[in-house]
Amino acid sequence: MALARVSLWVICMLRVALATVYFQEEFLDGERWRNRWVQSTNDSQFGHFRVSSGKFYGHKEKDKGLQTTQNSRFYAISASFKPFSNKGKTLVIQYTVKHEQKMDCGGGYIKVFPSDLDQKNLNGKSQYYIMFGPDICGFDIKKVHVILYFKNQYHSNKKPIRCKVDGFTHLYTLILRPDLSYEVKVDGQSIESGSIEYDWNLTSLKKAETPSAESRDWDQVDTGRAQDWEKHFLDAGASKPSDWNSELDGDWLQKPPYQDGLKPEGIDKDVWLHQQMKPAHYLTQYDLSEFENIGAIGLDLWQVRSGTIFDNFLITDDEEYAERFGKATWGETKGPEKEMDAIQAKEEVKKAREEDEEELLTGKFRQELLTGKLRRHDNHFSRFHRQGEL
Repeated sequence: MALARVSLWVICMLRVALATVYFQEEFLDGERWRNRWVQSTNDSQFGHFRVSSGKFYGHKEKDKGLQTTQNSRFYAISASFKPFSNKGKTLVIQYTVKHEQKMDCGGGYIKVFPSDLDQKNLNGKSQYYIMFGPDICGFDIKKVHVILYFKNQYHSNKKPIRCKVDGFTHLYTLILRPDLSYEVKVDGQSIESGSIEYDWNLTSLKKAETPSAESRDWDQVDTGRAQDWEKHFLDAGASKPSDWNSELDGDWLQKPPYQDGLKPEGIDKDVWLHQQMKPAHYLTQYDLSEFENIGAIGLDLWQVRSGTIFDNFLITDDEEYAERFGKATWGETKGPEKEMDAIQAKEEVKKAREEDEEELLTGKFRQELLTGKLRRHDNHFSRFHRQGEL
């Protein structure tokens, strides 16, 4: 039994060692994060970030992340890494987000960009490959976005995926697999999964696209061309008709006899005509889950009330590594975070009760003072009145 446990441990460690980690950020080195992250200067009104663990946390250092600091602002910041392609590989994108200000309207999502992103000019119009994460605004919008860039357009998952709306830290994970399956996890639990082809409602994901109306029109043209071809290439034994008009009917060309089963010049007219006349996009292969030049991750969003903290960013090709990383970060601090919040809540209730009692006592004291003054005044008046009578 002990040997079996050791073997399993070795296999797990080997798998982790083989995982490719493209990007990982935990903000554990003080202010040096500023050397890795680039604040956009596209707009002077963009909000600023700081690194903070917030008002309550599970671990003061481990829970530090990028925090929005100004209300009613757009935010734009990004970090680059060595470019890669996920072709034929699983792509896992993961991070944590905490809306400790109890978000009323604003984004908590991230974007993955191509490597040619102009980081200094990052803005809402910058092209991205993937947008993923929670978005909250009022009572209507409380969803997890999963938007993919495909054929020069952005496409959203058609399934409604609900996000967390409380003030605690939550772990968001997106998995895109080379078999065109996907999975969305929140706090390590799968909340949505399925087929990229069907859940994004894109029929053009099929390896051989269905011919369009334009393609069918070309097919009709091909048929006419084939008939013309037959007119001009007659059997070798045929003779030129006496009424053949070269100006109207074209040049008279005899069709050479087939040799060894080959057609004239070894060319199949149907193949030749289709090669010449098919639209360029016909039978082209596309794959929604493949991105050739991934090279940056960032935040490009709007918030009414600031205070959101983004942390534990991860991009990898290994689902198990992502799960282990989530447990080692969010998994270790989620419990203590809630405990600290509960303690603070009790302290706030106690403080509020003490302030109420103090205010009540102060009010009674003032009332007593006022009553005492009135009594002293009455006594003085009574004495003066009695002296006057005497």
